[in-house]
Amino acid sequence: MPVTPTYPGVYIEELPSGVRTITGVSTSVTGFIGRARRGPVDKACVINSYPDYERIFGGLWEESSLSYAVYQYFLNGGSQAVIVRVFNDLGDTIEPAEIILPEDGGAPGDTDQLDLVAVSPGSWGSALLARVDYDTVSPADTAIFNLKVKDTNTGLIETHLNLSVTSTDARFVTKVLSEESALIRILNVGNFRPDDTDPPSAGADAFDPPAQSNAEVATTVTDGGVLTATLIQGSGVDPKTGLFAFDRADIINLLCVPPYTVLDGAGVPLPNIVGNEVLNGDVQDSVRQDALAYAKNRRAIFIVDPPSNWTTKDDPDPDALGISLDENAALYFPRILSPDTLQEGRLGTFVPCGVMAGLMARTDAQRGVWKAPAGIEASLKGVPDLSVHLTDAENGELNPRGINCLRTFKGVGRVAWGARTMRGSDILADQWKYLPVRRLALFLEESLYRGSQWVVFEPNDAPLWAQIRLNFGGFMHNLFRQGAFQGSTPKDAYLVKCDSETTTQNDINLGMVNIVVGFAPLKPAEFVIIKIQQLAGQVEA
Repeated sequence: MPVTPTYPGVYIEELPSGVRTITGVSTSVTGFIGRARRGPVDKACVINSYPDYERIFGGLWEESSLSYAVYQYFLNGGSQAVIVRVFNDLGDTIEPAEIILPEDGGAPGDTDQLDLVAVSPGSWGSALLARVDYDTVSPADTAIFNLKVKDTNTGLIETHLNLSVTSTDARFVTKVLSEESALIRILNVGNFRPDDTDPPSAGADAFDPPAQSNAEVATTVTDGGVLTATLIQGSGVDPKTGLFAFDRADIINLLCVPPYTVLDGAGVPLPNIVGNEVLNGDVQDSVRQDALAYAKNRRAIFIVDPPSNWTTKDDPDPDALGISLDENAALYFPRILSPDTLQEGRLGTFVPCGVMAGLMARTDAQRGVWKAPAGIEASLKGVPDLSVHLTDAENGELNPRGINCLRTFKGVGRVAWGARTMRGSDILADQWKYLPVRRLALFLEESLYRGSQWVVFEPNDAPLWAQIRLNFGGFMHNLFRQGAFQGSTPKDAYLVKCDSETTTQNDINLGMVNIVVGFAPLKPAEFVIIKIQQLAGQVEA
């Protein structure tokens, strides 16, 4: 701020430079929604590796296509994912596992018992064991106890010391477990501490055998029912559920909805699904519609999987998916064949959304979002075969209709061989025909949106416009230097315009500043044409 001279001498005043660096957002954070064995329900959980998924959501499960899609995502180069677990409690008839700890000196069933409940629903909660001891900071205090909980599925043991059943105590058991435990919560707290557990035999594990735990599992737990369209679609009203649970995530760039049910010939979900049938199941048209609408609202790309009844090259029909041909959607065909570790490594049929999301993340990291996630470099890892093998001629029938094909080439393996949006049909002649062009535009929109928040409420005049041009131009020029745009000079590659021509006096009176940003996108070399001519031998005259 300006200084006020009061004495003869030199004064230092720091002046703002007007530089506000715009940072590009991530381009491949992928949202997955579906059924999992364990984990928080209708909450957006950010994970950075498949071990994170195993720890939080229970790993591969033969009834969860979500688990396989996430595994294939990280296998193919994915770096960050947002998981939303949806659970069908069959109308509140399924509750999380409950563990009863009888009161000190009492027996199960006493009204003063302490009831623990698993932190999330699912059969995993039946594997929890609890032990209590009185080796506390104050053994004479009959309100204080120590609690140990073990998840016998994972081997995780939690130790909570000096818990109290007194609600005014700083170590009140309800408060401590809600803040510190990843396994349990409190359903009911009695007036007395729980009974201590019989000590283990000398040298034995405190939880082995389980009978040494006096806790009683009070409920029969299951993994819930098959998911429905309504559960996936969710509600945008707090508490937000289903797709709207992603609202809690900072950003998602790609959206995957793996199959969650099996449809009959008329497209009606079958009520009874056994084992891994859902892995080769489908997504209902209404869910695709809502998923696409949500992705468009979040500036994300919805990766559309081929229905299970697309088993030949004549089956694909984008118009039969029940969604609009939108630039924020990309359709891939066919389904992939991949080893299923839960079935002794035998090949199973899976949707390609997880693989393609991972491939896009890998391509973004290696080449940039402006590079098409296709070509001989776009190998599909963990995919030894495809459900349908396409020839060049068959590929030529599908590609002009905006259907991205997965192909097998000798010496190369399985690769993605298409990079169009669902607006990529030749007959549409759409500006968002190509997937990398659309993804680059979404990247620019989100980055500039976040990087221009400082403009709000600034004085709307020439100095502000100059700052905007400086910061936006710096961001665009950095991308130009990375090869994101077409053109050999910045003038040919992009423009940033914000002045009295874009923002008139009437706009100023309305409180608006208009910024025009243009870019010349790089479009993939989809067709490589080599012309060969035979030259006649030159004869000297």
